[in-house]
Amino acid sequence: MGKFHRILGLHGTSLLLSLPVPGACEAGQPSALGSPLIATVPQTRAPLENPRESRMWMSVGEQRFAITLADSEAARAFAALLPLTLDMEELNGNEKYGQLPKALPTNASRPGTIRNGDLLLYGSDTLVVFYATFSSNYAYTRIGRVDDPAGLAAALGSKGVRVAFASQ
Repeated sequence: MGKFHRILGLHGTSLLLSLPVPGACEAGQPSALGSPLIATVPQTRAPLENPRESRMWMSVGEQRFAITLADSEAARAFAALLPLTLDMEELNGNEKYGQLPKALPTNASRPGTIRNGDLLLYGSDTLVVFYATFSSNYAYTRIGRVDDPAGLAAALGSKGVRVAFASQ
């Protein structure tokens, strides 16, 4: 196997797209190497819809909710804290909030509409789980979102609650 083929084997199609190939031809046409160019690109697995998408879990009592983390520095920093259990306080009949053990990177924006199931960071060290949809002018950094928030409000209740976050 030639050096060019070994490089492709290590870096896949992204390298092929970033390097000019002398004498390149259209897909399916013979290349300077004597075989169709498309045959030189190894396919080790099907591409993921979003390869950076990550999951974690939130447990409230006996109920467990899957969370899809945002593709952000803040979400990765939060995931690095797991497993983590927080005593979260009630606020405004639509959210629970708790103090994180350390500040996280921020990239705050005003979402306009907060949705049931949003997991957001207020400031740099306050984690907020929203269990109702409403309009807001406050700025937050997105951490993630509960995949299926049905039952979230009932699980969180109307008082303070202990919430556990884990990677599995």
